Amino acid sequence: MRILHTMLRVGDLQRSIDFYTTVLGMKLLRTSDNPEYQYKLAFLGYGSNPDHAELELTYNYGTDSYDMGTAYGHIAISAEDIYATCDAVRNAGGNITREPGPVKGGSTVIAFVTDPDGYKIEFIQRKDNEGGSGLSN
Repeated sequence: MRILHTMLRVGDLQRSIDFYTTVLGMKLLRTSDNPEYQYKLAFLGYGSNPDHAELELTYNYGTDSYDMGTAYGHIAISAEDIYATCDAVRNAGGNITREPGPVKGGSTVIAFVTDPDGYKIEFIQRKDNEGGSGLSN
């Protein structure tokens, strides 16, 4: 078994696609529209299934925001140089909500960014041979 995708409900599909492609460097892999059931989907990622997990953004017609809830944590993305990654995200208009630095009680270097809908994304500094993904600058 393996993770295929993570789904997030978003209030403005194009705004979210722009954030994940322009700010985080993902590729828009495919979209679909289902007017009968009043929703649109966009799948993004650094690669596509079956080699990579994807992010599914779901827009339900007429819904422009959601309550975040207390169960959601974050999505994690690896980066080879977390400081350069945060600079690139900031320069692209992204909101760094935790500057790069060691995790409390450990030595792993992390940072956080928040997407336009308020979802948190954690960057974890790793070298390519440690599971690094497409987000490097």
